[in-house]
Amino acid sequence: MSVNQLKAGAVLSYVILGLSNIVGLLYTPYMLRMMGQSEYGLYSLVFSVVAYLTILDLGFGNAIVRYTAKFRAEGKTEEQYSMFGMFIVLYSFIALLALAAGMVLYFNIEVIFGSAMSAEELGKARILMLLMVFNLAFTFPFSIFGSIITAYEDFVFQKSIQIVRIILNTLIMIVLLKLGYRAIGMVVLITIFNVTSLLINFWYCRYKLRIKFYFRGFKWGFLKEIARYSFYIFLGAIIDRLYWSTGQLVLGAFVGTAAVAVFAVGIQLEQMYMAFSTAISGVFLPRITAMTTYSESEKSISDLFIRTGRIQYIVMAFILTGFIIFGKQFIIIWAGADYAEVYVIALLFFIPLTIPLIQNLGITILQARNKVKFRALLYIAIAVFSLGLQLLLVKKYGGIGCAAAICTGLVLGHIIVMNIYYYKKQGIDIPKFWKEIGKMSFTPLILGSITFFLISFVELQNIFTLGLGVFLFSLIYIPTFWFTGMNQSERDLMKKPLNRVLKKLKIA
Repeated sequence: MSVNQLKAGAVLSYVILGLSNIVGLLYTPYMLRMMGQSEYGLYSLVFSVVAYLTILDLGFGNAIVRYTAKFRAEGKTEEQYSMFGMFIVLYSFIALLALAAGMVLYFNIEVIFGSAMSAEELGKARILMLLMVFNLAFTFPFSIFGSIITAYEDFVFQKSIQIVRIILNTLIMIVLLKLGYRAIGMVVLITIFNVTSLLINFWYCRYKLRIKFYFRGFKWGFLKEIARYSFYIFLGAIIDRLYWSTGQLVLGAFVGTAAVAVFAVGIQLEQMYMAFSTAISGVFLPRITAMTTYSESEKSISDLFIRTGRIQYIVMAFILTGFIIFGKQFIIIWAGADYAEVYVIALLFFIPLTIPLIQNLGITILQARNKVKFRALLYIAIAVFSLGLQLLLVKKYGGIGCAAAICTGLVLGHIIVMNIYYYKKQGIDIPKFWKEIGKMSFTPLILGSITFFLISFVELQNIFTLGLGVFLFSLIYIPTFWFTGMNQSERDLMKKPLNRVLKKLKIA
């Protein structure tokens, strides 16, 4: 069952990814036009502030997955149930802390953004913050159930709930926007769906997985062990906030909500881009933990790192090459001419992000081996450096300056230093990895460069001409990459689902 769930989890992850991106591509321009640049910027700004409170998770969510998988591999059921009870108590306390911190933010909203917002915007910001803080406080004690489902590798149920949520949330939000509701209506709807999803996860754990919760006092020694593991994941969460939320705060404080809106769209595209890679590696933590527990060889783990990286690169290289060629025209048609600057911002994210994204199984390996300390400390230093650079560049270069600062940090820490660390300290065969990626890069570099040059002589002014251009490029790129960039194993992997569909069509 575990193998089938793993395969189904990977497939459904890409279904969710495809659905989310389709919804994002079709729904986002409608939302941007209905809300307006200022209202969307306000929503994004408040969301980025409240997002900092998510670091109160302290990395425990990942620890629950890891230790549950470890206990299951060792057959320790009682230890699981005691750990679950301990975390329910702990998360309830964290929820109260989040609520208190949120109230401090709520009563000081003028101090934070008073100089860059109107009185009306400040009023809306208070309501948005109150709703988001309640949502977060409710999420903390119930988040454990999603982690349990992940650790039990019950991906089909979990991913199915996400699919239903994406569809319903989008359809209802379209109606609300049409009726005149804006940012506040959006947050109310998100809160309702979040609470419902969390309660469904609780029901599934309690009555389907038959999970029990033992409240027999804290095992302080075990909690200390988890805290040591989680601390560096907690630092990683701080880094993510510094990287992907601070730019909006800096722009909100020094430039205004319109600049925040443009930068927020760039962040949205960055998250969509990242999702293409993280969807597949996210289901591997329980499996890598089991491999580590059973002391499988470094070569086996290294081979998995390279194999997964190649598969991710197949997808990422196609998306990146296509965005470089068609991205500017796409953004103007999709979001409007006011958002043209997003193209440069997105490229400053996409290009350096590609490398850590095709290597993100390395993060999972570090988590499974409990070796996240170096990465966390390195990324803290790089994130602080990036923040300082943003403050220097924002007044003169706005959103592009913030993006350039983030780009610099990605190159220094996520690419150069981490590749050295994976190779020297974790025994991952990085030279072989880059040799494999280099052999795959001929088609993206050559074909992409030729197409980029040719497309500069063509005006893609509407969705039809843009779609035609993408189609013609894909028609040449995909078969060329199939024969020049992929090995036989990868071609067989791609053929399997296609063959199944063809067989079913023949039967029908």
